[in-house]
Amino acid sequence: MFERRIVLKYGLAGLTSLLANAVSAQTPPPGDSPNAAFDPASVVEAARALSKKPYKAPAAELPEPFSALSYEQYAAIRNLPGSALWANENVGYAIEPLHRGFVYATPIAISVVENGEERRLAYNPADFTFGQLKPPAEGKDLGFSGFRVLRLRDGQPPTEVAIFQGASFFRSLASGQGYGVTARGLSIRTADPKGEEFPLFRAVWIEKPTLASDALVIHAVLDSESVSGAYRFTLRAGEATIIDTECTLFPRVNLDHVGIATMTATHVLGALDRRRSDDVRPGIYDVAGLAMLNGKDEWLWRPVSNRETLQLSAFVDENPRGFGFLQRDREFGRFLDDDNHWERRPSLWIEPIGDWGQGNVTLVEIPSESEVNQNIIGYWRPRAVLNAGSEVMFAWRQLWCWTPPDRPPGAIVTLSRGGRPSGAPANTRRRRFMVDFTGDIIADPQKSAEISPQIVASPGTVSSVRTFVNRDRKTWRVIFDVDPGNEPMSELRLQLEAQGKPVSESWMYRWTP
Repeated sequence: MFERRIVLKYGLAGLTSLLANAVSAQTPPPGDSPNAAFDPASVVEAARALSKKPYKAPAAELPEPFSALSYEQYAAIRNLPGSALWANENVGYAIEPLHRGFVYATPIAISVVENGEERRLAYNPADFTFGQLKPPAEGKDLGFSGFRVLRLRDGQPPTEVAIFQGASFFRSLASGQGYGVTARGLSIRTADPKGEEFPLFRAVWIEKPTLASDALVIHAVLDSESVSGAYRFTLRAGEATIIDTECTLFPRVNLDHVGIATMTATHVLGALDRRRSDDVRPGIYDVAGLAMLNGKDEWLWRPVSNRETLQLSAFVDENPRGFGFLQRDREFGRFLDDDNHWERRPSLWIEPIGDWGQGNVTLVEIPSESEVNQNIIGYWRPRAVLNAGSEVMFAWRQLWCWTPPDRPPGAIVTLSRGGRPSGAPANTRRRRFMVDFTGDIIADPQKSAEISPQIVASPGTVSSVRTFVNRDRKTWRVIFDVDPGNEPMSELRLQLEAQGKPVSESWMYRWTP
């Protein structure tokens, strides 16, 4: 016990010093102090200590020309081949620190942990190429804005599997995919009239991996005006990339609107909206919808869309079993985009670890004309207030994948379309919807004969219900009209049932003018 206290004492001293340097954006010269012993508990202690002090934003100033880089100029700053940490060692993963500049001005302190000791990574301009830019003067420390994780395999070139950069944002992907949906360590007051707060990772400690573990462990301290926190990420890359996240939050103030396991994605043009109908592409979106497995073992599917006005939806639950943004449209013909290949974007499925209690899965849909900005946000919002001075823990598993390992036992939604009924006047408020369900049960003539759609519109009336069955494609199509009357919105719900029991997930959608 005495030895452990010594480790914590000196480990916390090293972390506190590093955090202080991170706040002021001053990097100690290499060799200024010996390597300090590292203990994961010290990260929690450092976050706890930070929460007891007033928040101080990190200095983000950069010298010219790095303070005013265009995207193209910033993208030209690249890591030199072979400069990645552990690139020439047989440990399974490598790390590339990322340069500051463009919108990534806030510094983050990066340390590595080897043989039980932490070592601060020193900035070296010789590790980068700068395109047409003049490299910074020798001895000038510009620091890092984040880092990239590379997967190393014998006989194969390194492949990128994750990137941590900007506030508390990070992204990952599965084998063969391109980046799409983005995760956050924490969100605060998203789409709230009081204004959103963006916590940031001040410092990270990356443990040197081993082939035996085949995992990369990352510790981080998060900080903002309202809260500090200690995080531990365990990343395992394969056909899917799994990131297990554990966090302990230390609120400085009472928090009644926080987002746990927050995800953001792009949805500009889809089959349920026509805001950019003049685009040559039929679809522009990272994800098709929000899937949920609630605490009552009900599977829900909520397609997302680009709205005319800001929309917030809250799906009340207790101890959710899973939720996530899924890209179910894997056919190139849904997008016809040779540059972006939206059909190759990852699905992100969240599995809570332990009981999360009461709360809701919140969905935010923000109007957008730009496919660069992510306008769809989802997260778990706890019902209970996180009180100032308390310590709150959450843990969850992220699966960045093509298809989540868990899926509804019945049919799933594979198509959602909406539009004006044929023959209806242009100013009609009636809407027609087409929803396709796909599943093995539909291929069985005896079982599918018992299936019927159950449709509810609240408020509004449902009419002109028709169904079309294609057993070869295992598809059951439901077409129906909704008349909302003079109401500003209508909540729709559709499910396939047989003998009074659900045989599909529930399709849910909010109609708005």
